[in-house]
Amino acid sequence: MTALVLVVLFLLLSLFTSIWTQKLWFQSIGFGSVYGRLLATRIGLFVVFGLVMALVVGVNLFLAFRFRPLFRPNTPDQANLERYREVVTPLRRALLVAVAAVLGIFAGISATGQWRTYLLWRHRQFFGQEDPYFHRDIGFYFFSLPWFHYLVDFLTTALVIGLMAAVLVHYLYGGIRLTGGQRFTGAAQVQTSVLLGLLLLLKSGDYYLDRFDLTTNQGSLITGMTYARDHAVLPSKNILMFIALICALLLFANVFRRTWLLPGVGIALLALSSILLGVIWPTVVQKLQVNPSVADKEAPYIQRNITATRAAYDVGDSKVTQYDASSTLTNDKLAEDTASLPGIRLVDPQVVRPTFEQLQQIRGYYSVPNVLDVDRYDVNDRERDVVVAARELNINGLPDAQKNWTNEHTVYTHGYGMIAAYGNQQNADDKPVTDNQGNPVFAEYDLPPKGQLGKYVPQIYYGEQSPTYSIVGKPEGTKSVELDTPDANGSGNSRTNTYDGPGVSIGSTFHKLLYAMKFGDTNILLSSRVNSASKILYDRSPRERVQKVAPWLTVDSDALPSVVNGRIVWILDGYTTSDKYPLSESRSLKEMVDDRLNPRSAFATLPTDHINYMRNAVKATVDAYTGKVTLYAWDESDPLLKAWEGVFPGVVKPKSSIPQALLAHMRYPEDLYKVQRNILADYHVTNPRTFYGGSDKWEVPQDPEVDSLKQPPYRLSVAASSSEKAQPVFSLTSVYVPTKRQNLAAFMSVGSDPTDPSTYGKISLLRLPDDKQIAGPSQIANQFSSNDSIAAQLLPFTQQKAVLRYGNLLTLPVGGGLLYVQPLYTLRTGGGASYPQLRFVLVSFGKNVGIGATLDEALNSVLGGSSGSGTSGTSGTSGSSGSTGSGTTGTLNGQALALLQQANAKFTDAQKALKAGDPVTYAQDIEAARKLIEQAVAASKKTASSSPSASPSASASASPSAKPSS
Repeated sequence: MTALVLVVLFLLLSLFTSIWTQKLWFQSIGFGSVYGRLLATRIGLFVVFGLVMALVVGVNLFLAFRFRPLFRPNTPDQANLERYREVVTPLRRALLVAVAAVLGIFAGISATGQWRTYLLWRHRQFFGQEDPYFHRDIGFYFFSLPWFHYLVDFLTTALVIGLMAAVLVHYLYGGIRLTGGQRFTGAAQVQTSVLLGLLLLLKSGDYYLDRFDLTTNQGSLITGMTYARDHAVLPSKNILMFIALICALLLFANVFRRTWLLPGVGIALLALSSILLGVIWPTVVQKLQVNPSVADKEAPYIQRNITATRAAYDVGDSKVTQYDASSTLTNDKLAEDTASLPGIRLVDPQVVRPTFEQLQQIRGYYSVPNVLDVDRYDVNDRERDVVVAARELNINGLPDAQKNWTNEHTVYTHGYGMIAAYGNQQNADDKPVTDNQGNPVFAEYDLPPKGQLGKYVPQIYYGEQSPTYSIVGKPEGTKSVELDTPDANGSGNSRTNTYDGPGVSIGSTFHKLLYAMKFGDTNILLSSRVNSASKILYDRSPRERVQKVAPWLTVDSDALPSVVNGRIVWILDGYTTSDKYPLSESRSLKEMVDDRLNPRSAFATLPTDHINYMRNAVKATVDAYTGKVTLYAWDESDPLLKAWEGVFPGVVKPKSSIPQALLAHMRYPEDLYKVQRNILADYHVTNPRTFYGGSDKWEVPQDPEVDSLKQPPYRLSVAASSSEKAQPVFSLTSVYVPTKRQNLAAFMSVGSDPTDPSTYGKISLLRLPDDKQIAGPSQIANQFSSNDSIAAQLLPFTQQKAVLRYGNLLTLPVGGGLLYVQPLYTLRTGGGASYPQLRFVLVSFGKNVGIGATLDEALNSVLGGSSGSGTSGTSGTSGSSGSTGSGTTGTLNGQALALLQQANAKFTDAQKALKAGDPVTYAQDIEAARKLIEQAVAASKKTASSSPSASPSASASASPSAKPSS
């Protein structure tokens, strides 16, 4: 008993700690009303449904005991039960209360999980559209039907448990006997009949509600109504509903007739009918009527599924345009699309993470995300795409000697500043950089931060890599202990900072005790660093904070750090999702957003992973310094958003209140785009017979670098049309291939700049000709890896076993065709550092493949001359590029190749000398190889200047960083 009391006290204390600390957290960020509403709703559901369960069970136990027979026959089975009666009877009141209370508690706990369903029903909205079968407003399926289902299921469960309890008591006290002539006493028969009658009434209601579920049931062909469901399952539900109702009436009549014959026949008929009508009839209809002519029978149902799906995923306005992709690129065609070329991003956000860390990490306790982000900033009165990262705190990067509780929770509390690099590898004036050794051209760098992002508050207390909790603040007149920026000159005079934003006060002993229990850390209670002015910061991930203050949202997996009005803010997208949209296709959210950059995203989906409706309802921000969460309505026509605004009034600000400076950094959400990309792979087809035939289905191609994962979408600025005056549009782009094939089927893009309403959210599909074979990403990657000219350029690197990293393979509609661009990195080693550097740009157009140190050189190699594009974003190497185009090769070009072969031989000799322990010979051979490469570069340039029509010759870099590492 003592152990039991201690366990109960511990559970109650843990529950109190959780509730109270959650209350303090919500109040600290101004969302106390949200938590109050959630807590009140859960408590209300717990009390109401717990009491209902306890009353149903308790009343049935009481009635069964109250109307027990006073005289029992002296039979062997009753004699055996007497010993149990002697034990139970003295404890009957305690047992009744205990059983009812325990079952009520479990029922109440279960009911608290239905708070979303209940609140949506209480604040239900209308969609203004009806389904074509039951003519109910779509809002009925979203808001009312789930709540009605729960009520029926709960009452059914309560009555089943009550029936079981009553039968057990009646059997124990002789009201129900297994032997003898009279099996049921009058009281037992009445109670059992009433309970069974109520259960069958509920079953009749369940059949009625199940009819509506036919619009959202998944099937092998489509989600929703099909021919067999319409002509067999739906009529069977109607028939079974009336049979269950009749059986219920027969059971109620049994209260007076006292015979089980008619109720027994009715229940048997219901069981038999449920098999014949619910299983066999639909199977027969499917096999004999539907399967012989599926396309004809299912066509109208497929058409309604297509219409509903395109509306539910907001792709109904997507346009498919025929795009007769040209296989040849000319200077004139390229000149028409010059607006697109500067927006071709050569800096891969996934590849350059180590480069950002090595060049801008400053100290080991700073870090950047695994995958960087792409944003836009006005630089010199021109919008530029930049790859950005927040320099966040990484506790794991502390030296082992500094890893202790004081440092980890009171000294190292925040990150510092932004890092940004131009996406096209050009400087602030859009001029090529020729001396950066393939490193990113930084637009924001160093500590304190400097560059093009302007002045802003640099401290990052809330980020994706922030510590679990930090304790900040100090009494007046005391010394600050929070490290702000490290010493730049090694004098040891690091700068400190004291956090002055909101947080949970932890100065009192009560709060110390609460948080010591919450985090299981007694240092919070005992440390002198926790003082009267201290605040504790926790739940610091931007995504987690938005999810907590708006638990009805599904939050996008990507949080973008941006500098807005002098502050670093995290920008996120929130979705309203459901699986209740009638006739819309239901799919797994995790599977739809799964790709190379975000495999199996850890979504906190609501209420299930399978969805058939999705809207970008909310744009959210989290201040990196204060942690303040702000929610802005985005899709203000969304009925789900309207319902939640009714639940939590004033929590979501109107769309009109979004500051213009913030709007400029918002983007079309990536996870929504992936979902729409997945849907349009099938639902770009609007003809039901073509849809059923499956001859025009697409799929997202596998990533060329990781075959088991899908290729992610890419953000870049491309022109919306082929015109010299066309302005680049910040877009999300992707491609399709035909199902189980590798050639290209279509190019998909969506406008991603919300400051331009004419393009934002507009989905464009460029469909490629069915009679023309156009290479897809995997085929292009194979071309790059097997091309002789590219191999010759890379020979000095591969010969020295340098690590090559292929960047994102971008696809752009340029010059009337499709241009593939892929940056190629080499891994720089030595000096304890290892990070990729951009060395070459690979280009493919039609059957031509080119390589260059810059995009301009790569395009020259495809054109066989000067592209005139002016897009000479450089990788830091120099020299001309190889080509597989139709241009001729001159004698000097052959001379350049011969010089390269000699250089390669010298590199081989150098390696042999190094292995033999002869550093002098090694240095001489390396120097000789370098001179040969310089001669090859000069020969290549001479060829290009004297013969513009000839293809530039293959060459390699003479950059010092291209030398093989020792």
